[in-house]
Amino acid sequence: MDLYRTPDDNFSDLPDFGWNPSYAEVARPDAEPGAPLRMAYIDAGPQDGPVALLLHGEPSWSYLYRHVIEALVRAGVRCIAPDLIGFGRSDKPLATSDHSYARHVEWVRELVFDHLDLRDVTLVGQDWGGLIGLRLVAEHPDRFARVVAANTGLPTGDHRMPDIWWTFREAVEKADILDVGRFVESGCVRGLSAEARSAYDAPFPVEESKAGPRVMPSLVPNTPDDPATEANRAAWDRLHQWQKPFLTAFSDSDPITGAMGPILRKIIPGTEGLEHPVVADAGHFLQEDAGDVLGRIVAEFITPET
Repeated sequence: MDLYRTPDDNFSDLPDFGWNPSYAEVARPDAEPGAPLRMAYIDAGPQDGPVALLLHGEPSWSYLYRHVIEALVRAGVRCIAPDLIGFGRSDKPLATSDHSYARHVEWVRELVFDHLDLRDVTLVGQDWGGLIGLRLVAEHPDRFARVVAANTGLPTGDHRMPDIWWTFREAVEKADILDVGRFVESGCVRGLSAEARSAYDAPFPVEESKAGPRVMPSLVPNTPDDPATEANRAAWDRLHQWQKPFLTAFSDSDPITGAMGPILRKIIPGTEGLEHPVVADAGHFLQEDAGDVLGRIVAEFITPET
C-alpha cells in the first residue's frame, strides 16, 4: 500500500479552525506488511465532558464540523472529529483498491475504541459518517449512549439510490481533475466562501492523493449482492432493537438523503417520543450551511438540562 501524507503547511491559516490535530496509528488491512497508517482527529472541549463523535463524509474532512464543535465545546461537550483515512490530515492510500467499506469501519473502530477507548458516546454522523457510524453503533451498542443521524442512512443495495446520487457518482468517476471544493460547494444552499472552498481543497494538493474521494461513491451498496450488504442488513436488524435516544436532524434541502429521515424514525425504537428537528435553508452539507444550528441541536440533545 503506497501512501500520501499531505504536508502540514497545506493546513496553515484555515478559517475558523484553530484546533491542533492529534494522531493515532491504525493497522494496515489484512496484516499487510509496512508501517501503520496515521489517522488524524480533533479532540476539543473538556476531557471529562460527555463525548460526541463527529464523523464526516464524502469528500469533506473534519473541517466541516468547525461550527458544530464551537457550539458543543461551549456546552461542555468533548468533541472527537476524525479525518477518515484518505481525507483531511490522515494518510491517503494511493490506490482506490486500498479502500473498502469494511476497512473504513475498522479504521474508525480502531481509533475510537482501541486508541481513545471512548464510552457513552453520542454519534453524530452525516453522509459516510452515518454509513460508518451506524455500523459501529449496531456492532458495539454498549459504547454508545445516543445517536444523531444528520443527512445519512445505511443502504443495503435493496433499493435504488436517487438519480442525483448517480449523477454525482458519475461526475466523480469521470472527472479528469477532481475539484473537491466545488463538489462540497454544490452540496450547500447558502454558498461557500473562497476561503472555505480552499480549506476543502487543502488535503489534496496532488491529483494522486484523491483516491479516497474518487472511490467512496462506488463503495456505497447499490445492489443486493454488494460486499457490504450482509453487514449492513445485520446492522439494520440490531437497529430495529435500538432503544436508546436516536435523533434525526436532517436538512430541508438534501435530495440525496432526505428520504432516509422518515425511514429511520419508522424503524428505530429510540426515535419515539423525540422532537426531530428539520434544519432550514440547508443542503447536504448542513454543517456548512447551518453548523451553529446543528451544534445547538446536538448540545441540547446531549445536555438537555443546560
